[in-house]
Amino acid sequence: QVQLVASGGGLVQAGGSLRLSCAPSGRTFSSYAMGWFLQAPGKEREIVAAISWSGRSTYYKDSVEGRFTISRDNAKNTVYLQMNSLKPEDTAVYYCAARTRALYNSYYTEVSQYDSWGQGTQVSVSS
Repeated sequence: QVQLVASGGGLVQAGGSLRLSCAPSGRTFSSYAMGWFLQAPGKEREIVAAISWSGRSTYYKDSVEGRFTISRDNAKNTVYLQMNSLKPEDTAVYYCAARTRALYNSYYTEVSQYDSWGQGTQVSVSS
């Protein structure tokens, strides 16, 4: 397991943008598959976007396709979630996650497939 530090959440009006960042503390993550999950009050944690170790394979939840972009900068040891055209229904706590033993071009979409989690960052979108 690694410690992940997430940042970038906040309050924004509908239609606005936010960029979330996540970095492992004290480690390089170039061989990790990464994911962003959200958890709304009273609901289970679910995948938003995922990216392979290589950066070549990505996955998006249907409702964010075309609005959100996951990317990674291995030189900066950081994974990003760019969120555009935000909607009130995007409101949730967002978590970054790492799978430290990953196949080069594979992404992972299940909570159980990740072994390390960040602390969560709140994203609130007002109408």
